[in-house]
Order: sequence, then structure tokens, then C-alpha cells
Amino acid sequence: MVINEGIKNKELYEKRENLSKENLKKAIDHVLAKIDQNLERYTNKFPTACSTELVYGEIDNVDWTASFFTGMLWLAYDVTGDEKYRKVAEIHIQSFKERLEKRIHLEHHDLGFLYTLSCVSAYKLTGNEEAKNIALDAAKLLASRYYDKAEIIQAWGDLSDPAQRGRMIIDCNMNLPLLYWASEVTGDNSYKEMATKHIKQAAKYLIREDASSFHTYYMDTETGEPLYGNTKQGYSDESCWARGQAWGIYGFPLSYTYIKDWDLIELTKKVTNYYLNRLPEDGVCYWDLIFTEKDNEERDSSAAAIATCGLLEMIKFLPITDEYYEYYKNAAAKMLSSLITNYTTDINSEANGVLLHGVYYKGGNAGVDECCIFGDYYYFEALVRAYKDWNMYW
Repeated sequence: MVINEGIKNKELYEKRENLSKENLKKAIDHVLAKIDQNLERYTNKFPTACSTELVYGEIDNVDWTASFFTGMLWLAYDVTGDEKYRKVAEIHIQSFKERLEKRIHLEHHDLGFLYTLSCVSAYKLTGNEEAKNIALDAAKLLASRYYDKAEIIQAWGDLSDPAQRGRMIIDCNMNLPLLYWASEVTGDNSYKEMATKHIKQAAKYLIREDASSFHTYYMDTETGEPLYGNTKQGYSDESCWARGQAWGIYGFPLSYTYIKDWDLIELTKKVTNYYLNRLPEDGVCYWDLIFTEKDNEERDSSAAAIATCGLLEMIKFLPITDEYYEYYKNAAAKMLSSLITNYTTDINSEANGVLLHGVYYKGGNAGVDECCIFGDYYYFEALVRAYKDWNMYW
């Protein structure tokens, strides 16, 4: 039984930040300026997952993060209608098609990230049939990672790799919409059934009794028995990796949009309260929620951006009479306002990222106190969500 500890620091979320349309438009224009700065550079290449001294490098379409810049292009097209963004995004679609056909670094569940933001978004925005078919092929490949007895999608690695066999991770919550969407488009309910079973296993085993989250959890694929949880990117197996908690805040309500299981919203409230209760005063988390101001650890702005999107998604379903409704609404505004004011690059700088003070992987010393391309994407998505009635790509 997962407990709900309530919101202990209510005073932080009793006041609504002034996020006017004018302020949001100014923040969106800042993101658009940074996209324009990068448009030629990333027409045939992709940004690295994280920056070095606030500048992303150039790589081929090989990483799990490749679609986040493509997703930003679709958001830019969505809010401006400017064909220059659509043109480059459609060039990217051909790259994602080739990657899928040649199976280039696709032995992982992040097919959902890769093909939702590159191809499902293209289909939803422009009716691109080729993009739809590419995304459906990606959904088939993602479904091939599902284990019937364990009722999970394996996160990483070859399915025969004993070190990875039966490992699910909290990030996969965000990859499931590709499967739900595939069922909607094809009428084949098996995709939805897999995603539904996985999210229920994630809720049961990745979320601890205190509403914190494991980053990863192993299941016995032969018997379906639960084994143990641990971390790859958090501070310890017992702590709570901030970005993982944010994936929970966003991923559970995404599944709710498709399967309408209210238990997922109730769980999201518990996971959210745990997260909010461990934030510093400005609303932007440390990279692991075990830390406080006295620990002198880095913030993770990318986790804050993801959590903001999750809150904005969840409150769409909460009745305004819910005891936490106003707190959640204010918390989302507070986090987004803080990111706008204190965590963005100078619009005229050589830095080609958007969101400062992200942490990609502290344990691997990668992208620490840098821009993270997924943080940039979710920051932009949060701005668009707050600015307009957005038809989400997930």
C-alpha cells in the first residue's frame, strides 16, 4: 500500500505565480531563437544528449535522445506555423526511418521517445502517412520486448543478455504512449494490453510504500516473480532519483489518458506529493531527492521541466474540489516560472542549449550542471502547454 504523505510545505504552493500570456510568449520566443541558432547545424545531424560548457555537439541519429530536438521542431511548427521547422523535422523523419530499417542502436525501450516525438507528432500535426507507418513499425519492435509472464517491457539490451533480462525502469512510463497510439490507429488491442499490464507492474513494483521510486526493478521472466529494485542514475538504491520521480509524475497520468484507470491518478498524487515535499524554495529539485540545501549538490532542471509537464497533464483530470488541485496548479506555475527566470541561457550567448543546470548522469560524470536536450524539450512543452490548448504528441 503506497501512502500519501500529503503536502507538508503548503506555504510554497499557496500563491499563484504570474505566468501571463505575454511572459509565456517571451519565453517561447527565447526557445525559438535557440532553435533558429541550431537549425542548420542539426538538419542532418543531432545534438548530443548533454552539452559541454553549454554547447551541444553533433552526432548521427544513434542515441536515445535523438528525437528531442525533432520534438522541439514540431513544437515550434505547432506554435508558429513556420514551414522552416516542418522542413527540417521531415528531413529527420527519413533519418528515423533509416535507423529503424537498419536497427541502429534500438535494443532498448526508448523507441517510444524516439518515434513518438519524431513520427507520431508528424502524423498528428500534418497527417504524414509515411511517418505514421514508420511509427507503427517502431511500435511492433517495442512490443517485441514484452515478456508475457513478467508482464513488462524490458528496458535495455539484447533480450538474451542476463545482466538486463527482466529489467524495467521508471522511464518506460513515457514510452508506453507509442503502444497505446498504435492500438488506436490499427485497431489491434494487443499493443494497449501490453502497455496496460506494464504500467500496472510499474505502479506495483517501481513505486515504494512511501511513494518514492526505484529507478529500475528486475522481474523473473520465466516465473513472473518480482526480484529486486536498484538504481543506475540515482545516488543509491535506497534514495530517489529526481528525474525518475518526474518520469512517474508524468508517465502515470499519460497512461490514464488511454486506459482511464483512476488508481493511476491517485498514485500520481502520492508520487507528486513526495516530490513536492523535497523541493528547495525555488521549486527546482536537486538531482536526487535525498539531498537538501546543506549538501551542496547540483540541481536538475530537466527533472523540474518533466515534472511540470506531468502536473499540467494530471490536473486536467482532477476535479477542482480535489484537496490538492490548487496546490498542484500553483506548483506547476512556480516551477515553470522559476525555470523561465533563473534557469535559461542568455538569448545572445554562444550557448546553444536552452535550460541551464541540468544533470544527465552524475554517477558517470556526464552532463553535470549542463544543458540536457530532453530538459530543453520538456521545458518547451511545458511552455506550450501553459500557453495554448495543446494537442499532445504522447
